[in-house]
Formats: sequence, structure tokens, C-alpha cells
Amino acid sequence: MTPLLAYIEGVGVIGPGLGDWPHAADVLAQRAARVASQTVLPAPASLPSAERRRTGPVVRAALAAAHEAVAQSGRDAATLAAVFAASGGDGGNFHAICETLASDEPQLSPTRFHNSVHNAPAGYWSIATRAMAASNVLCAYDGSFAAGLLESLAQVSVDGAATLLVAYDTDYPEPLRRVRPIADAFGVALVLAPRKSERTLARIEARLTDANASSFADADIEALRLSNPAARALPLLQALACGKTSQVVLDYLDGTQLAVDIDPS
Repeated sequence: MTPLLAYIEGVGVIGPGLGDWPHAADVLAQRAARVASQTVLPAPASLPSAERRRTGPVVRAALAAAHEAVAQSGRDAATLAAVFAASGGDGGNFHAICETLASDEPQLSPTRFHNSVHNAPAGYWSIATRAMAASNVLCAYDGSFAAGLLESLAQVSVDGAATLLVAYDTDYPEPLRRVRPIADAFGVALVLAPRKSERTLARIEARLTDANASSFADADIEALRLSNPAARALPLLQALACGKTSQVVLDYLDGTQLAVDIDPS
């Protein structure tokens, strides 16, 4: 596989005990301790009030991370192509739909239905930002972040245009949690550009590998990495936070991982 490369211009993060990218960077670089707490998902102020009321946790996690990354990059969100990656969708919404279908009156509300589709966050993003550029939505189970990163890097390389990557997953209630034990929401976003500029935070280059995925000696951060498919991005985020040239390996498929070289210079 020919390595794919791009330049990171913006980062967004939201997760348990991680309110935004500056806080997450301090935690990952061991400049601050992570205080365990549930993810606080803000209502997306960029949406009209009617759409805002209809959003669930998945949309809120995705849009919070995306807005932060785009704001840091200084780019116009409406002009960015986008890749949205998630292993599932709105687990709470799925649970409510299953309960309704199993009830004596199995009538679904339109809001429940349209929030159940996998591309709902991408649709809300286009409404919030008036983005007209192409957006792709994909799923690769626990390797969804790596799959999204590969797709984004391929788009940057082929089209020569900046691309927004957004990866996110939220918790599943019981009994779904027994078979998909995601306990809390996590979202991460990167703005990737084809050329270095004054906005560049780091250069990254990715290729497939059979090496083992990077893990953390810190038990708390390692547990967080494994707790949510989107949190598989944490080794890459730690490298960015530390500002050192390094290589990390991210979970992707069985027997195949994604090696990422990070150069902040």
C-alpha cells in the first residue's frame, strides 16, 4: 500500500472527562489528570431550534467535535468535504424503537425513524453549516476510526482538497449493552489538508501494518481507549498532544492495523 499523507489543521474531542481538545491534550500529555465523569454533550447551537430539539446523543457528539476542529482550522465548514465514521448509531433511539415495535401500539414517530439512519449526523451537519460538499458515512465496527481516517486521507490525496473527519459512538442501554458494551459517548474530529500551511499542526502519513495496535501503560486511559470505537483514536491524539515525531498503530481489522507517522515540525 502506498502511504497516504495529509496535514492536520484542526482537532476536536469530546468524551468522558474530556470536555474539549485543549483539556484532552493536557490529559494525554500528562499535564493534567482526567477526572472520571460522564460525557457532557452540548445542544448544537448551530442548528435551528426545531432541528436542535430532535437531536440525540450521536448527533450532539459528532457536531461538538466537528465544530471544534473546524473552528481551530479557521476554515469555512460549508466548503469542507466530510467523512463521518461510527460503529453503530444512536443506541438509545434503537432501544426506544424496539420497545415501541414490541408494544401494543407499534407506531414510530418520524423523529425516531430519521434519527435511526446511519447518516443522520452528516445530515444535521449539512443543515448546521450549509455544507454542500460531498460527505461519506461509513462503518467498520471497532476499526471505524481507522477506516474513516483512511477514507479521509484518500480523499485528500485524490481530490487535493481539505476534508473533515468525524468519528463518534455513544452508549447503548440495556439489554443492548450486554452485546455491545459501550458505556459513554466519545467523539473526535480532524481537519485534514493536502498541503502544509500556517495552520498546520502536524503532518501525518498512514499505511497498513500487521503490527499490534498501540496501547497505554496508564490503565485509566487504556480503559477509555477500549471503551468506545471512536476512542481508538487516542494514541494518535496523544502523539499530537505531546508534539513529538512518533509512530502509532491504530486498531483496524482482524490481523491488519493502521500505522500512522506523526511529524509536528
